[in-house]
Amino acid sequence: MASTAGTETRNRTPRRTRVAAAVVTVLGLVGTTTACGGGTSAGGVGASTVVVAVAGDPGSLSPTTALVSTALAMNSFAYDTLVHFDADGSPIPGVAEKWSATTTSATFTIRSGVTCEDGSALTAEDVAAEYNHIADPKNQSPMLGLSVPVTAVAKADKAARTVTVTTTKPAPFIVQMSRLLPLLCKNSLAKPTALARTTNASGPYRLTEAVPGDHYTYVKRDGYSWGPRGSTGAGLPGKVVVKVVANESTAANLLMAGQINVALINGADQDRLDAAGVTYRGLEALFGQLLFNQAAGRPTADVAVRRALVSVLDLEQLGNVATGGKGRPATRIGEIAPTPCSGDTVKGNLPAHDTAKAAAALTEAGWTKSGGTWTKDGKPLAVGLSYATNQGPQVASAVELAVQQWTAFGVRATAKPRGSGSIVSTLGGGDWDIAWAPIGVTLPDQLTQFYDGPPPPKGNNFGSVSNPEYHRLAAQASAKPGASGCALWDAADAALVKNADIAPIVSKANRYYGKGVTFEVDGSGIVPSTLRRSAG
Repeated sequence: MASTAGTETRNRTPRRTRVAAAVVTVLGLVGTTTACGGGTSAGGVGASTVVVAVAGDPGSLSPTTALVSTALAMNSFAYDTLVHFDADGSPIPGVAEKWSATTTSATFTIRSGVTCEDGSALTAEDVAAEYNHIADPKNQSPMLGLSVPVTAVAKADKAARTVTVTTTKPAPFIVQMSRLLPLLCKNSLAKPTALARTTNASGPYRLTEAVPGDHYTYVKRDGYSWGPRGSTGAGLPGKVVVKVVANESTAANLLMAGQINVALINGADQDRLDAAGVTYRGLEALFGQLLFNQAAGRPTADVAVRRALVSVLDLEQLGNVATGGKGRPATRIGEIAPTPCSGDTVKGNLPAHDTAKAAAALTEAGWTKSGGTWTKDGKPLAVGLSYATNQGPQVASAVELAVQQWTAFGVRATAKPRGSGSIVSTLGGGDWDIAWAPIGVTLPDQLTQFYDGPPPPKGNNFGSVSNPEYHRLAAQASAKPGASGCALWDAADAALVKNADIAPIVSKANRYYGKGVTFEVDGSGIVPSTLRRSAG
């Protein structure tokens, strides 16, 4: 593995388990594009430099293990992918100039002339080796099942510049999955953790400086010419500095002062940025969703209890509180546009807000109300609602409101605040009842790992969900290629909502504000090939 001069390399990063990484995916993997606002000029930043603020350090940047949303966004500057997404969710050429696919195989033709930053050619053999590395269970890559099919085997044809990926288990979106596969040259696979703080990049930029907790500097590569639709590095800023700014109000101040160019602003500071006419690009994502733990012994293992708990809540009110009135009722259970399937799988499938029906359902299930509390077999109906504190004070207020509504109904409910790391441990450890756990993925089959199959530690079905209808419909949908299975995927998603396995509440647009720059956004954040400095 070649190291770039001047790049700090700190490789003492613990191996990320698939369970932990999957929870990070639940809380942070998003994508779509929506344009609004108008631009203003930047001051105080060099004409060839763009400064992007992030709320927290990305941790390891190793491309075969990093799934934290910040790391994904940063890696998109350094590593290219086989395909990209068009506005309608259809794949368009990237490093792969063309492809063909079925539900169990895909063949990609690799562009000639693609290189890594050490000057070595990125070949079909390199791409095949990366597929096989991630598919090998001993490597414990969290990319398995997200960017690479679980049973994938890849073979390269050097002369034809092709990579053929085959699976024994249907993978209906095998081409679309490759959008999440950051491409690196084969020699880096010998020790991929060495890329935790450096790069051997296939994309338009290389990492030249890494100061964890403070900033990361990316410098444009010469000769880059294989971006989306063959776009080049012409016009791209010469340098991109990713600056860690933990406080959102501080980030907004720096943006207004022209000391940074881009920041993700989700709170009250949006109002003053909007008033100043600062441009933004929005990422519409599921922001509020309840996940119920159905493990044996949990009160929420009973579908009657789950439905009653949902019926008690005023979900519209909760959504307004959680988003400061800037959200809208959820229509999907986690697939974020641009996605192949976009039907409304929530409306009409959630239990209606009706406390009388909730009481009747509990009574029919053998619960009785005594002394203002619902009990069964001498035990009170008691639940805790876990949530990550880094989702902001408005989510904390929404959780407290849910607890109040349940308590008034006769449920012994408590709020369980967790740090971002603690919520990972909580969901993976199983000691929880209900969690505020929105999901963000780009493809419907990526949700199956969360709602089907074994719970941790053998799988990522955190709620121990066992929904035969979802299992049946998802299996049928998996046998159909791409968007042809969308009707079945939509029906499968709806089955989870109808059974109150989950309760999608609200979605909202996460806003990337920019000053002195123009850009587009996708599921990883800023699309590097679209980033430009602007005068206003």
